[in-house]
Amino acid sequence: MPNPLTSLLERYPLLILDGALATELEQRGADLRDALWSAKVLLENPELIYQVHFDYFQAGADCVITASYQATIAGFMQRGLTREAALELLQRSVQLAIEARDAFWQDPANRVGRPRPLVAASVGPYGAFLADGSEYRGDYGLSEVELMDFHRPRLAGLLAAGPDLLACETIPCWTEAHALAQLLAEFPDACAWFSFSARDDTQICHGERLADCVDGLEAFPQVVAIGVNCTAPQYIPSLIAEIRSATAKPIVVYPNSGETYDAEQHAWCGPATVDAFALEAQRWYDGGARLIGGCCRTTPTHIAHIAAWAHGL
Repeated sequence: MPNPLTSLLERYPLLILDGALATELEQRGADLRDALWSAKVLLENPELIYQVHFDYFQAGADCVITASYQATIAGFMQRGLTREAALELLQRSVQLAIEARDAFWQDPANRVGRPRPLVAASVGPYGAFLADGSEYRGDYGLSEVELMDFHRPRLAGLLAAGPDLLACETIPCWTEAHALAQLLAEFPDACAWFSFSARDDTQICHGERLADCVDGLEAFPQVVAIGVNCTAPQYIPSLIAEIRSATAKPIVVYPNSGETYDAEQHAWCGPATVDAFALEAQRWYDGGARLIGGCCRTTPTHIAHIAAWAHGL
């Protein structure tokens, strides 16, 4: 799999990513109170996932991320699926995004002034499989070898479905990042962006300094972009500077909307507006980010507002 970002970033100053999938599915009526989270919708209502992908393309996204963040063979098998059925469902997440992209691209009007969109297969952290919040701590107690063993069949299944690249995202700790980077070598035609979740303006969730993690990934040529996601927008400018200090690879950022999640109330709260998010995105671009989108609580409207100014660059 050649690096699909190189030629696109030579032709376009910015690639726009999609926004949230899970919280958007909830807004459209999906019940995600389940250990499988958004992967549950692959079982129950895949057409809804297709529609969200399509709507993000219409909003201006140059890349969508598949509904496989919480999808693992082990997780589906715990639900009672056979290994073969679990693999098929994992691959269906990629197929839905590809089908939405291809349907969108069939209309010549959608091709004006923009590249053919990409599909990035989401590889969420081990903690997402546990569904116990450890994906935001990284305190799994597993070795790199154990993490590689967990992720290996998942990567193989996703790649066989034909995405343009992988999105190894919301990585909370260096141990898991290094495990995934090493695992990529077993799939020599694959490439991936790596995005960490951060707890402040310099450290990822487990406590390692982001710049040190970025520096550690520099030696892996299959890691084609590095950044942060699922992080408060206020930290992004500083985190971009941290990344720039350690690599010349493209920087990817897709933070949360700005709202915060109240675990006791099971609700999002706090101020967050579409216009403010789009203005912040311009700052992130000025700081050096070249792939920009949104994570939790962002919507196609957020992406449309980013596209409105980005297409004038």
